[in-house]
Amino acid sequence: MPPTQAESVIRNIIREIGQECAAHGEIVSETLVAFMVKAVVLDPSNGFNIDRTLIKSDVQKLVKLCVSRLLDSKNPSLDTIKMQVYFDMNYTSREEFLREHHRVLMSRLDSLVREITDNRACAREELESLYRKVVSYVLLHSGLGSPTDIKIVREATAALQSVFPQAELGTFLTLSKKDKECQLKELSMLVTGIRLFNRDRGKGGEGIDNLPAILHQAIPATTQHIDSQLHIAQDLAYRYTAILEKVTKNPLMSIELQPYMLKEALYNVRQYEIFLQIILSDIITCAQEVEMMTKQLGAQLEQLKMTVNSKTAVPTSQVFPIFIALSNLWNSLQDETVLISVLSNLTAHLERFLGAHELLFPEKVIQDLLNEVTVKTDVCRIKEHMEDKVLRVDFRKQEWLFPETIANFDKLLIQYRGFCPYTFATADGLLLPGNPAIGILKHKEKYYTFSTREAAYLFAENPENYIDLIREKAKKKAELIQLLELHQQFETLIPYSQMKYVDKHYIKPITKCETSTQTDTHILPPTIVRSYEWNEWELRRKAIQLANLRQKVTHSVQTDLSHMRRENCSQVYPSKDTSTQSMREGSTGVPRPQIYIAGLRGCQTKATCGVKVNLTRAVDET
Repeated sequence: MPPTQAESVIRNIIREIGQECAAHGEIVSETLVAFMVKAVVLDPSNGFNIDRTLIKSDVQKLVKLCVSRLLDSKNPSLDTIKMQVYFDMNYTSREEFLREHHRVLMSRLDSLVREITDNRACAREELESLYRKVVSYVLLHSGLGSPTDIKIVREATAALQSVFPQAELGTFLTLSKKDKECQLKELSMLVTGIRLFNRDRGKGGEGIDNLPAILHQAIPATTQHIDSQLHIAQDLAYRYTAILEKVTKNPLMSIELQPYMLKEALYNVRQYEIFLQIILSDIITCAQEVEMMTKQLGAQLEQLKMTVNSKTAVPTSQVFPIFIALSNLWNSLQDETVLISVLSNLTAHLERFLGAHELLFPEKVIQDLLNEVTVKTDVCRIKEHMEDKVLRVDFRKQEWLFPETIANFDKLLIQYRGFCPYTFATADGLLLPGNPAIGILKHKEKYYTFSTREAAYLFAENPENYIDLIREKAKKKAELIQLLELHQQFETLIPYSQMKYVDKHYIKPITKCETSTQTDTHILPPTIVRSYEWNEWELRRKAIQLANLRQKVTHSVQTDLSHMRRENCSQVYPSKDTSTQSMREGSTGVPRPQIYIAGLRGCQTKATCGVKVNLTRAVDET
């Protein structure tokens, strides 16, 4: 059958099963139906052959079996599968969650960013509208208040005007689209830093929650709730384990307890315990991050106070980096708040998958079964066999490791989540914690721990036999595939909850052991030079002795390059002052004008009559 046709058939089967369950009042997801189809096909008791094409009767049988199992509401096995599917669909790693959270936040701002970057405002009203949109973007991007609150908008506008006046919108509009987006993000971080600083000084901070105080209250409350749920799950697991141990010693009790499905209930609480431990580990990581960021936030605010220090003007190069650092720290605190909320909701939703325990196992029934039985915790079981270690001399062809001889023990992936494989295979699926102190068997680059030394010895005699037994049991109980991390043995996808442990498959143990080496003091034959002398003055004394100056005569010779040549002198003529005449001086004389007027003193007549007489000589007469 072609792959496309096979996928179409599978989709039709899943759709038909979902419709059948809906007709009976049970709404199931396609993911749960697909998992159940796989579980029914893997179970050899159902008689399906994976290598043979399904005929119509096989499809009808498959649908009937899946529907019957999905409608069995009092089966702990179904609750475990639902829990696994729900956790797989809703849990992701910390890094991936934060990446997806940031992507969703930015996608909500895409339309507003597009309106700002594509704006071609020219008129005054258009520029004012654009500026208001920038303020809205700053508020939405920072998450510090609603853009519909007048007080918050005024405070954000005042902070924005201090770093980006409305007069600079003209320059902003000339930028490219990418530069506009970068500047918007930078403005948002600067305004966020300014508002946080004003809030710390008691001069603003409208609509800003006290995230450090909220987280310091939420994290302990969430941790306490998870611890209490973890304690309840572990208490149930210890009691169920004690009863099942009693059953293994008394086979007649297994017939009486078969209707109670005690083993399936044990798988259910163990899976719940594992999920709670994963969530608790993330909560502890959040607590550590919050503690570190709170200290950094206080340090940045203190540094900013010292930088400003009541100054009227401060260089932007000094305060802008601190504002941006404050914004980044506050955004990280917001991320931790969302992550804590998601993990809390996930924990609350997992509790509903434990509802069948109170119905199937009332307290009176449990107390009767625990009569004359000692309930042991996992820690007590491990302490009982701390000194029963495997002797390496008993196994020449197999490698045994111990926690004290492995530097990266915490990074090794122990098979079956650390449960004893021998006990599970031989005690009808009983889950007992393995004790690494007894010894860790390395078989085909995989590592196994055991509850007792006898179990370790028996498993080491024929590991493949017990591994095959566990695989066959997992086919009958599909919830064991994820519970015991058997994904590599079945053609299934690894769930998100297992993704961060995938790298452990390739980590090799770094063994540690005490070693010592011995070498001779002098490997080569001695080559001591007796005439060697380190004292410089002793060497000078020996040199004088070798020179024998009493029988030597001092000679001298002079060469062209000698420094002791005779003194020479040379005579030169000093320079003297001289003058030269380039041209002679000459002059010319012209006649001086001589003009007289006669008759100015009067005449014999009454009327004055002047006579002008020119006595100037001609030029040629001179």
